[in-house]
Amino acid sequence: MKVRDSGMPDEEMWTGFFDPAKVLAVLGLDRGVQDLVEFGCGYGTFTLAAAGIASGTVHALDIEPEMVAVVRQKCREAGILNVQATVHDFVSNGTGLADNAMDAALLFNILHHEEPLSLMKEALRVLKPNGMLAVIHWNHDPTTPRGPAMEIRPRPEQCIAWGRAAGFSFVEQNRHDLPPYHYGLLFRKPFT
Repeated sequence: MKVRDSGMPDEEMWTGFFDPAKVLAVLGLDRGVQDLVEFGCGYGTFTLAAAGIASGTVHALDIEPEMVAVVRQKCREAGILNVQATVHDFVSNGTGLADNAMDAALLFNILHHEEPLSLMKEALRVLKPNGMLAVIHWNHDPTTPRGPAMEIRPRPEQCIAWGRAAGFSFVEQNRHDLPPYHYGLLFRKPFT
């Protein structure tokens, strides 16, 4: 099942919104990550940057076969061997990954889903204790050049509430502005 109001803009436009390595570093995902899962890899904007910091496997999941093919091609061209890009409906079927297996999870521009809490619960399930969940989303600002409709675009406070409801811990210092159009949040899976 696709996330509502989904769809990728032109790749050149999309990649112009982010400095992927910088975003991952701001969120604390620039070292110490072995295995990582990305919910909705799209063009691989963050996948390739994550592959550079993960010492294990990056599980890049997307429901769109075309997006997975793009990521696989980019990995081949760049000689990246630690990405497993898979066509997978994680919204309906979960990730298919084992419990407590991942060091980090990425939910980037996807929490406008009808059931964001279910995505966060799936991230919690697959993360190891003290594992990191990174969330980025569009600012709640109608002047952004892209993003889901304002009525379904989550504010940071909503994402924090969903994360806590799913079982994550969150501290305010892990809220970040990601100019020009996004915010970022970092959650941790508790040890117990």
